[in-house]
Amino acid sequence: MQPLWLLASLLALSQALPFEQRGFWDFTLDDGPLMMNDEEASGADSTSGLPDPDSVTPTYSAMCPFGCHCHLRVVQCSDLGLKSVPREVSPDTTLLDLQSNHISELRKDDFKGLQHLYALVLVNNKISKIHEKAFSPLRRLQKLYISKNHLVEIPPNLPSSLVELRIHDNRIRKVPKGVFSGLRSMNCIEMGGNPLENSGFEPGAFDGLKLNYLRISEAKLTGIPKDLPETLNELHLDHNKIQAIELEDLLRYSKLYRLGLGHNQIRMIENGSLSFLPTLRELHLDNNKLSRVPSGLPDLKLLQVVYLHSNNITKVGINDFCPVGFGVKRAYYNGISLFNNPVPYWEVQPATFRCVTDRLAIQFGNYKK
Repeated sequence: MQPLWLLASLLALSQALPFEQRGFWDFTLDDGPLMMNDEEASGADSTSGLPDPDSVTPTYSAMCPFGCHCHLRVVQCSDLGLKSVPREVSPDTTLLDLQSNHISELRKDDFKGLQHLYALVLVNNKISKIHEKAFSPLRRLQKLYISKNHLVEIPPNLPSSLVELRIHDNRIRKVPKGVFSGLRSMNCIEMGGNPLENSGFEPGAFDGLKLNYLRISEAKLTGIPKDLPETLNELHLDHNKIQAIELEDLLRYSKLYRLGLGHNQIRMIENGSLSFLPTLRELHLDNNKLSRVPSGLPDLKLLQVVYLHSNNITKVGINDFCPVGFGVKRAYYNGISLFNNPVPYWEVQPATFRCVTDRLAIQFGNYKK
């Protein structure tokens, strides 16, 4: 039953993307239930990437690499100590799992004949070299998971059919212009955990992409990168070294509904910066160095969740979250976290949270000097 579980897990993954990362096969991680609950919380288009049900049918091919488990066009070869991609993989395979082995190189003909492959899992290997034509046979590949390897660059000539690329926890320092050229179906890239600095993104590095979800966490960013795709619905830049949000940093990202900036060093958010995010629903600014609630929150009519815990906020004003008057804000808050701030909570007026759905949605207290 293990291959069945494997396929079911992958299909579930394609319909939801997480904010925090911590645990599915060590390459896609979830921080648990989000405060925001709506169909748009998915980072990837729920209609993109699901295999045709007719294609997931029993195969009677006798081809199965030694030591692997093969069933329902799923070939599972994880944790076998493999040093190279195995041969004898059935041509009708749709999911090939090679995670947690000792593969160091992807050669030209490693995936020859696997034109039906939908998902390729190479997480937690030792891959440092990829032939420029290694992925050429994979004309239907939609999901490539190659995190936790030794890559120093984005793999060349990625399949044009690719929808999701997870390449976090490698050694990538540069994203050159044109590396994603022709990937018109791509809507999700996870590239955190690489030693990327702002200077590592060449101008035009993301040209042509219509991404829905992008995560560049646990890197060395000191500011929000320029020229990211305008189509983004989710942008996660947590665990970096960002110190400020300047007026035009968010100008081109008007379609964002989730922005993750937690665990940075943000002291200042320039007035008006958030006004460019009219569809924002969830804002993560926890674990920074803010001394006050960012201005402009009352004007974000769809904002529902604000994480501001573990900052240096000393005062909360009566109009910091809710607009003056009635009927202006379309969506009520269902989560505001302010705990672990030096706020004298007894001085906060109850009317401050007049546009919050429930008092339990407000988290106060537990400040330690």
